[in-house]
Amino acid sequence: MPKPRILIVDDDPGTLASLSRAFALEGYTALTAPSAARALEKLEEEDVDAILSDVVMPEMDGLEFLARARAKAPEVPIILMSGQASVETAVKATRLGALDFVEKPVGLDRLLLTLRNALRLDRLQRENRELQTYWRDELALIGDTPALRALRALVERAAPSDVPILILGENGTGKELVARAVHDLSPRSAQPFVKMNCAAVPADLVESELFGHEKGAFSGAVSQRRGRFEQADGGTLFLDEIGDMPAAMQAKLLRVLQDGEITRVGGTGEIKVDVRLISATNQDIDTLLREGRFRQDLYYRISTVVARVPPLRERASDVPALAEHFAQAATRRNHWKPRRLTSDAVELLAQQPWKGNVRELRNVVERALILSASDPLDAADIRAALPAVAEPRAETVPVEGTLRDLSEAYERQVIRERLRHSNGHVTNAARSLGMERSHLYKKCKQLGIDMREET
Repeated sequence: MPKPRILIVDDDPGTLASLSRAFALEGYTALTAPSAARALEKLEEEDVDAILSDVVMPEMDGLEFLARARAKAPEVPIILMSGQASVETAVKATRLGALDFVEKPVGLDRLLLTLRNALRLDRLQRENRELQTYWRDELALIGDTPALRALRALVERAAPSDVPILILGENGTGKELVARAVHDLSPRSAQPFVKMNCAAVPADLVESELFGHEKGAFSGAVSQRRGRFEQADGGTLFLDEIGDMPAAMQAKLLRVLQDGEITRVGGTGEIKVDVRLISATNQDIDTLLREGRFRQDLYYRISTVVARVPPLRERASDVPALAEHFAQAATRRNHWKPRRLTSDAVELLAQQPWKGNVRELRNVVERALILSASDPLDAADIRAALPAVAEPRAETVPVEGTLRDLSEAYERQVIRERLRHSNGHVTNAARSLGMERSHLYKKCKQLGIDMREET
């Protein structure tokens, strides 16, 4: 960590020499200026972390310097010192933005304490500004409802620790954004953030995806491959839809979390990994536990902290802020001219049920910006961008053909209907059909069904 840089301003060479020597012994980098004018020039030339200035100086006194320095470096804490101090001068200095006012002769211990407090306060204020900017500009966790404020506070408290976190919430509520926020605000932020959607990986490939494999471990393993745990070593692993993880893999995951070691598929040696685990699911975890579809011991291992992301319908008052955020973000990202939303447009957005949650709202706002050239966007523009209510697709089984053709047509119709009914959730569709998820994947491939389109 670089040493704090302190600018000392005084027309007395002895004071400059003694203070710069004392500050250097305390681990600071001391810069000196024999006049206020020279100090202002130094502020133009280089950055400093704090300023210590005399008040009584020729040509430009400390109060005038304070006002001009605040204009040049408004965030740098400034401490004034004087041997001719008065209450009036101290009050005026405070009103002009001085953090503190000390009397000469300056007691070194008192001055060092004042300086340390100034630097600590400056750091806290800077971190707070950075945190507010982060939430405002980088994440879509926008809103001022009590639920959103509580969620942000939980993330800020949990992020610096290394405990596992389980994020609960419906599809489209922003579970991955919460996970990324925890990672980015943690000491692991400079290390990898690796994610895996457990519902999107066939059951027979989950172990290889998580732990990697050796060359020749199975058919198609033509080379060694590092799994997600190794890729995330030193950083964060985000397991989305962990409720869909096959039972056999739950036991293996539990062992890895307990021991901190993985073994590649086809391998014999154990590999140490240092990973913070964040998990998420859109399923009712209590139901999964009650029905025995999720191990209780694994649940307790991954849920030291539980964060619940509320659906958008429970925080409709956040829709206007979210809509404006998405509109501004889309224009910045695409280098479009900034555009606004009328109050009627915002009101129409707030009235929608938002089954797709925040993700659906973002899509509608961005679609409206693309489809309309209006500025501002009005309710008609939003209405044109809202998703149309889809009519059920009529699929009929042909009356002619071989028994195999007729059977495949009927299977295709049933599987498509179940996928649509489950909103594309493969595990739920497979369960409703009494099939293994891997079997449903193979059946869809055999029947030419693109599972990504059946939502």
